[in-house]
Amino acid sequence: MIQTFRLNLLPLSYDQLQKYIKNDQSLEKELHLKNSTRSISPELKEALKETILPNVADPAKNYLYSTLWTIINRAERQMVADLCFVGEPNADGEIEIGFGTYEQHQGHGYMTEAVTGMIKWVREQAEVKSIFAQTEMGNFASMSVLQKNGFIQFSPEEKLSSWKLDLNK
Repeated sequence: MIQTFRLNLLPLSYDQLQKYIKNDQSLEKELHLKNSTRSISPELKEALKETILPNVADPAKNYLYSTLWTIINRAERQMVADLCFVGEPNADGEIEIGFGTYEQHQGHGYMTEAVTGMIKWVREQAEVKSIFAQTEMGNFASMSVLQKNGFIQFSPEEKLSSWKLDLNK
């Protein structure tokens, strides 16, 4: 677990991911949290079943680079967002990060704080040299999170914008 000023960032185990997918408050109960009103997009549900769960189940892989990390507001004892890496570092030491804040918790700076915490953790992983992210061009909240965390936009396209943070260890 990673702690920031207001948040706990918890990597979910295989069994916890199963509960996350059920979205029946069983994960919140296990973690002794208040019920959440999170919803799972069809894209995330597909990624969980097709990629995340199989990768987390693979003992040859470091699950921390494949699992969903839930972001918990400690004071409220409630899940407010999620983030993940899209697999282990590639040959160049690059990893991709993805994130999303639950609708009712947007605008409170949770994701900026969570990404800051993850960057601090990633800096301690010797095999990681940089972090990559993509956002939709109109997603100004995600762009702001990346900018505030030092990511540089390097490839704006019609629909997607690519960002990178070199860790310079």
